[in-house]
This record gives sequence, structure tokens and C-alpha cells, in this order.
Amino acid sequence: MTSADLAALSPILVLGGLCIAVMLTIAARRDHATIAALSILSCLATMAALPLAASVVPRTVTGLLIVDRYALFYMGLQLAATAVVMALSFEYLQMHFQEHEEFEEFYVLLLLATFGGVIMVASGHFVSFFLGLELIGVSLYSLIGYLRTRRGPLEAAVKYLVLSGASSAFLLFGMALMYFQAGTMAFRELTSSFSAQTEAPALWLAGFLLILVGMGFKIGIVPFHLWIPDVYQGAPAPITAYVATVSKAAVFALLLRFIEDLQALQLGGLGVLFGMLAAASMFAGNVLALLQDNVKRLLAYSSIAHFGYLLVALLAGGPLAAEAVAFYLVAYFVTTLGAFGVVTVLSHEARDADSIEDYQGLFWTRPWLAGTFMLMLLSLAGIPVTAGFVGKFYAIAAGVNSGLWLLVVLLVVNSAIGVYYYLRLIVTMVDTPAVRAAEVPGWRTMRVEWTVVVPLSLVTFLLLWLGLYPEPFIRLIQASRF
Repeated sequence: MTSADLAALSPILVLGGLCIAVMLTIAARRDHATIAALSILSCLATMAALPLAASVVPRTVTGLLIVDRYALFYMGLQLAATAVVMALSFEYLQMHFQEHEEFEEFYVLLLLATFGGVIMVASGHFVSFFLGLELIGVSLYSLIGYLRTRRGPLEAAVKYLVLSGASSAFLLFGMALMYFQAGTMAFRELTSSFSAQTEAPALWLAGFLLILVGMGFKIGIVPFHLWIPDVYQGAPAPITAYVATVSKAAVFALLLRFIEDLQALQLGGLGVLFGMLAAASMFAGNVLALLQDNVKRLLAYSSIAHFGYLLVALLAGGPLAAEAVAFYLVAYFVTTLGAFGVVTVLSHEARDADSIEDYQGLFWTRPWLAGTFMLMLLSLAGIPVTAGFVGKFYAIAAGVNSGLWLLVVLLVVNSAIGVYYYLRLIVTMVDTPAVRAAEVPGWRTMRVEWTVVVPLSLVTFLLLWLGLYPEPFIRLIQASRF
């Protein structure tokens, strides 16, 4: 391994070393504020290593990792989102745990999950892919069930554990079949054994489909979406934000690289299959969201629809698809973190603020929070001057450029359906409150400390900036393409 290889791996090495440093700090001195600050600084320090890695990329290191600008872009995105989740979690944990209880390990688990995501987006081999995936999965089991005195988080953790184990079994079986056929685990070499043939061998194709099942579970597309609403509802609000963003985006970024390296959309009817998954995810997500009275479940079904939109962009293929996916994911990150950030602030000791009634008249009692939540919902709906509008426009442009007219029409129709349930929640917030939840005995909303104000203000600024002046960010994305 050369010095250039070490420079390329510097973000991974820095984050791995800081995970150990945070664990040792906990062993030496337990203090919530210290560990939270150190964990956020760990994310920022890892982000500071990205320019060093960018100076020597693209490089393939040990055959397992492909460190290029594409990987570095998604590393930075995950690290920034993790820092926001940690900041939102600080007051949330203070409120939910008694003084004698300890919750510093929460931040270690977040760092380890992000470490797995960082490895995944740079993976070019089945071994690194699976190791990164399991690092995320094992950490999430504990994070989802971290509030161990509540039934909801424990139930969600068990469901995620069982279904994630089944997903891993599909992935391993699929990897075994593809390795048996191709004799290699490197993505770029998996099609070399039949490059001269017109059709993929049956075993190879079966392996690919099994891997798609496993990855479909992780990103929550139809028909592998059944865990999404229950886990979103049961998990602590900050962890719901993390699952919806960092966890799912790491898998989707890897899926895009995997399909690009294998040229999978050019093989047989795989393009048609992805189109069917996209259409089913869009319709199922939006239609089921119409029926929800639980805010976290509504956002869960909304996320299913959004990953259907992302599949339309992915199907377009080529550089424009990579650009569309990257920008859409950034807009989705900003919007989802802001939405669940508001849910986190309004949560109280007994439960999260996940009922629509909890938001009735919010505009008249907490106008700043209500305004932030409204902007996030408008962005999810794809209303102009928000990042979500530009993201959807990018996805539509990619689809039109590739002649995916049916999917583009379905995307537009489903976006119109989605406007209804977003506006329903907005109307609830501006409705005159008959009885505000804050007035009910036993309800105590979380104090809006600077650890909440700063991240929410940041994501709100980014949402408007990306909606009004996206050109600088688009240039950054274009420089980070394959």
C-alpha cells in the first residue's frame, strides 16, 4: 500500500480511529455533553479529510474499495447528516433518560453505522459491500430499540432484526450464485464471463435478482417495504431520521454503482423490472400515505414513494442519471432531516409527537417550528423555490432524456397525489387549536436549545438555497460523477 492509497483511505481511517477514541473516552469519563461534542467533531474531522482524499482519486485500493469523487461526495453527505442527527439527539436523550442512566453509547453506535455507510459507498467488491452493510445493520438494531423502557422501539427493533436477517440471507445467496458463475467478487468483472453472449446466464441472473431483493429491503421499495412504517413509527425520532437518510442513501448509492459497473439495465428485461418496481413504489407509497393519521407513518410511506421517483432517475442511465440521483438525495436528506427534526423537538417523555392532532394549531403556538415543518412538507411535495422541486425536475429531465415517458407521467401523477396529504398536515398546523397538546397535563415539549436551533436553521437555509440557486451545487455534483 502506497502513501497515495493511504491518502485515498484517509476519511475511512480517520473515522475508524475516532470511533475507537470515542469509545476510550467513554471508558475514561462518562459525560453526555463531552461525548456528544466529540462525536460531532469526529464527523467534522472526517469531512476535513475529504479534500486530502480528493487530491489522489480515483484509486482502487486492495481491490475492495474504489475511492473516487463519487464515493467522497456520498461520504460527505452521510457525515453531515450524521452530525445533524447527533445534534438533534442531545436534548431528546436528556429528556428521555433519568440522571442515573447512561446513553453515551448511542453516539458510538451512530458513528459505527456511519462508518459502515462510508465503506459501502466506496465498495467495488462483495466483501466490502457486505461488511459495510452489516456494520450499518447491527448498529441500527440497537439504535432503533435504544429506548428500552418503551414497547414501540423494542418491537420495531425486533422486526428490523428479523427482516434484515432475511435480507442478508438473500444477499449472501445471490453473491454466491454470481461468484459461482463469474469466478470473481469484483463488480467490474462480474460480466466478463459472458460479455460476448446476448443473454446473461441463468445462475448469474438469479444471483442478481436475489441481491436486488436484499437491497430492495434496505431501501424500502415495493414489495419489500413492509418494515418501513413500523420501524419509522417505533424508532426514536432522531433514529427515524437517520434510517430514512443515511442508511437508505448508502445502499442506494451503492446500487447505482453496482448497476453502472455491471451495465445491468442493458441485460434482458431488467430495465422493465426496475420500471415496475418504480411504478409500484410510487403508487403504493402515495396511496397508503393518504390513509395515515400518524405523522411518522405518513412520512414513511412518503419515503417509499420518493425512492420510487429515484428509481425513475436511476433507470435513465448515464451521467445525467447520476446527477439526478445525487441532487435528489441531497434534497431528500435536507427535507427529511428537517421534518423529523421538528418531530424530535415536539416529542415528550411519554411518546414521540407522531399524531396529527399533536400538530393542530402549531402555527399559533410555535410559529418558527411550524414554518420550518411547512417548508419541509412543501419541499417533499415538490413545490417551487424548494430543493424538492429542483430534485423532481432533475428526475423528470433524466427520464425524458432517456425516453421513459410512461414513468415520467406516473411520476407527475403521483407527485400530484402526494400534494394532498402534505397540504392536509399543513392545514392542520394553521387550524385554530381547540385544545393544544401542550396544555394537556403531563405534556412537556422539549426545550428549543441551540443544539436544535442550529441544525434546523441550517437545513432550512439549505432547502431554500438549493431551491433558489442550485447551480453551485450542481457543478459540485457534476464533478463527482462516475
